[in-house]
Amino acid sequence: MRRILIIEDEEPAAKRLLKMVKEIEPGVELLDSIVSVSSAVKWFGENDQPDLIFSDIQLADGTSFEIFKTVKITCPVIFVTAYDQYAIEAFKINSIDYLLKPLKKEELQAAISKFKKLKQVPAPPLDIDKLLQAYNPQTHTYKTRFIVRYGEHIKTVNTEEIAYFYTEDKINFLTTFEGRRFAIDINLDSLESLLDPKTFFRINRQFIVSIKSIAEMFAYTKARVLIKLKPPAKQETIVSTERSADFKVWLDDGS
Repeated sequence: MRRILIIEDEEPAAKRLLKMVKEIEPGVELLDSIVSVSSAVKWFGENDQPDLIFSDIQLADGTSFEIFKTVKITCPVIFVTAYDQYAIEAFKINSIDYLLKPLKKEELQAAISKFKKLKQVPAPPLDIDKLLQAYNPQTHTYKTRFIVRYGEHIKTVNTEEIAYFYTEDKINFLTTFEGRRFAIDINLDSLESLLDPKTFFRINRQFIVSIKSIAEMFAYTKARVLIKLKPPAKQETIVSTERSADFKVWLDDGS
């Protein structure tokens, strides 16, 4: 394994992965670190394929599955993912290795060892249909309630009562339609896979909103969308440029 490609939209995660890979394989060469579907498709159109790809699932402008549907990948892929057992089973079926976040060095080393043992065997084609079926939200069971604390008390909040989730000063919160705010221990990255995507959408790095919480929307600069939430949020809520197109699709049909 000499030439690797990393597909990961979180720069700290990509740097940590590369550091761990180099500790295991000091002679490895990073060809590039790619953050989006569009840039990955462009990269594959202009470069020879690497020896091995490390890829996250959720990227800035979609999922890595969209890359593999567009580009014929002839090298092995190791997914580095926070996704659940449904996807993991599909990866096994397709002889694709996977690592769950947070990444552990011993698991990474085992995956690389497996790759080295199998590198003489042609990599099987990615069965994107099976991967998409596993990733399809309809096969998932979504979180229906959250445990929260207020003072010395503990209670549950049903997901249908929640207007939006957000992060502020590195603390994660949920806000109910009644305007009550509770701190939670789950970060927004993890919440994305726990919430029904027909109801909730991550508009930017700070907010995940319920469709029912959107009171008004306005066209904003750089193709962005300004949202007024109910109950009102303390800070301005703007759909980021890279998420605006998907946001409009979500509004239109809830998918």
